[in-house]
Amino acid sequence: MSPEAEPATLTAAFFRAVSFAPGRRPDYDAIRELFIPGGRLIRAPEIASVDEFIAPRRALVESGALTAFEEIELAHITEVFGTVAHRLSTYAKGGTLDGVDFAARGVVSTQFVRTPGGWRMSSMAWDDERPGLPLPERYAA
Repeated sequence: MSPEAEPATLTAAFFRAVSFAPGRRPDYDAIRELFIPGGRLIRAPEIASVDEFIAPRRALVESGALTAFEEIELAHITEVFGTVAHRLSTYAKGGTLDGVDFAARGVVSTQFVRTPGGWRMSSMAWDDERPGLPLPERYAA
């Protein structure tokens, strides 16, 4: 497997874990296996552990407020050097929250480290596109 393939596999697994169709449930617990102990998920100014990331999302699903969600990777740039890697991904996401459909695009920066057990994510940091902050053309799909 090429060095770029493992970060791609982990990224796809993350997006699968958070995505779910109406009437289904997300596999949030699978996220724990993707990260190193102490891994972080960041949407500034919020910085969360894996469990802190999962908890509010699980609560939305269990309450019935979030009834569908899908996140997909549109484009990416991956760089690997020895035991570290970085993947800059453009994503699209959408779902239904409180009966209202929503959609957004953005950029996520994911860092990876090679551990004795294989490649794992060490952190993800992302931001959504919004007025005044469009996706740069070089990141567009």
